[in-house]
Amino acid sequence: MISNQWYVVLDSAQVKTNPVGVTRMGEKLVFWRDAAGKVSCLRDLCAHRGAALSKGVVAEGALQCPFHGFRYDMSGRCTLIPANGKVAPIPERFKVHHYPTYEAHGFIWIWWGDAPSAVLTPPRFFEDITPDFTYGSARDPWDTHYSRVIENQLDVVHLPFVHYNTIGRGNRALVNGPVVKWQGEDAFRVYVFNDVDRGQPPCKPDEIAEPYPTFHLEFQFPNLWQNYISDDVRVLAAFVPVDEAHTLLYLRFYQRFMRVAVLRELVNALAMPFNVYVAHQDRRIVNTQQPKLSALRGDEALIQGDRPIVEYRRRRQTLMEQALPALTV
Repeated sequence: MISNQWYVVLDSAQVKTNPVGVTRMGEKLVFWRDAAGKVSCLRDLCAHRGAALSKGVVAEGALQCPFHGFRYDMSGRCTLIPANGKVAPIPERFKVHHYPTYEAHGFIWIWWGDAPSAVLTPPRFFEDITPDFTYGSARDPWDTHYSRVIENQLDVVHLPFVHYNTIGRGNRALVNGPVVKWQGEDAFRVYVFNDVDRGQPPCKPDEIAEPYPTFHLEFQFPNLWQNYISDDVRVLAAFVPVDEAHTLLYLRFYQRFMRVAVLRELVNALAMPFNVYVAHQDRRIVNTQQPKLSALRGDEALIQGDRPIVEYRRRRQTLMEQALPALTV
């Protein structure tokens, strides 16, 4: 994982009144909400005897360990050791590591890396997914590193083979371009120009003139992607790192063409089985890729059509190097 980044790690609906224990970034974490509903994230490990805090409860706005009742505030500081009494001072060593959180758009982010400065810039989201969109959602486990899942969603070469009966129909196996346009330092768009092979050579990216079509893919570091199908329809994915060999794909179908409440929710729900089916067509293959973790410099023999993957790997490598000596996986 790239350190010193905001990562989407959960859907907001997953954290309600009770603590929730999950594995993210290869680490056991616990999420919980205080009385005002603000979400917090701590290592799932009591400083006293190492019990899982996620098995405890929220008591008077603090996270209470199930073993001996130690309580922790949202910063991970211990606020009560019951065996010592309410008025006893608490040594500084009774503290659990805390990860800053941010919640918006129905997602929960954590800041993964070095201790941040006092003020963190909030994570970015797709500005063109406005509040008038609604969505259906699904969570899908993959047995591979999150970088491989990301690269699959940037891969325009595989469409007619993996998705021959769904989104890749039409036998458009020849890959013109693709065109990659950066949107600042940490986001880029991919414009797709696949065509039927009639014996013509593929166009290079700089041979494809603007204006480009409305349809495009967009990736935001470190783990958000959208398929901009039209002004009114999108598919969004958050690639949530579980550990080095497992990823949770948080998949959403956004639309704003149906505004009648009952029909809107029906459309959102009915769209998800197809999107999950398409994702499973990918998952069957991507789970077999070796090594699990992709790299800028490896043994793969890449082609022109892999340009979005190369762009992703270059920027990922740069961000990892910039984060050193912070923890990278």
